[in-house]
Amino acid sequence: MAAGGFSKLPDGRVVVALNLPGTAPDGVGGVRVLVHAQNRPRALTRLRNLGLRAVYLRGNAAPPTPDEITAVLHHPDGLIWRTSPDNAVGAPAGCPELWHPIRTLLRSRTAAQVRP
Repeated sequence: MAAGGFSKLPDGRVVVALNLPGTAPDGVGGVRVLVHAQNRPRALTRLRNLGLRAVYLRGNAAPPTPDEITAVLHHPDGLIWRTSPDNAVGAPAGCPELWHPIRTLLRSRTAAQVRP
């Protein structure tokens, strides 16, 4: 389960933002994931197909900001993440962490599961 929200674009598509708790031993705390899709169910299906099975969107408590919408629209995959703003580590004050493609999060998660 995750907190988050969505924003409907003028062309009918949506941008869904989810705050996911982090439990990875490699130091990745909570993350904010952005998904650009045709509709909300399809956005959640994209995440579930990547292995994030227990992802649900209830309500619209934390919709994406205009800057987040711009970031996900300019990414070729339309699926990006970064650590939650309250968990940003190593970023200078006033300079948020950059967005990453979702495959880097999944790669670090898989590597952490393989380690003994």
